[in-house]
Amino acid sequence: MSKWNEKWQELVTDLERERDELKLKIKLGTKDAHDQVGKLDEKIQQLKIKADAAASEAKGAMEDVGDVARKLAEEIKSGFERVRKTL
Repeated sequence: MSKWNEKWQELVTDLERERDELKLKIKLGTKDAHDQVGKLDEKIQQLKIKADAAASEAKGAMEDVGDVARKLAEEIKSGFERVRKTL
């Protein structure tokens, strides 16, 4: 497995762990927080798909897909912060 792919796998694992921690915290929280985490979960799935696609593409395409995936990861992290603020 390439270092690039290992980095993305680690990022996805970290995001999934953070998502799971938030799910536990919001179990008794608001419906809005629950809905936000659900949407972020969908984005994690999109990130996984993009990372997998990037791993199988040519180097130039990997950079383009990698940029999109990085932006999506940042959006997910920002979403987690918004959820934390509602708790």
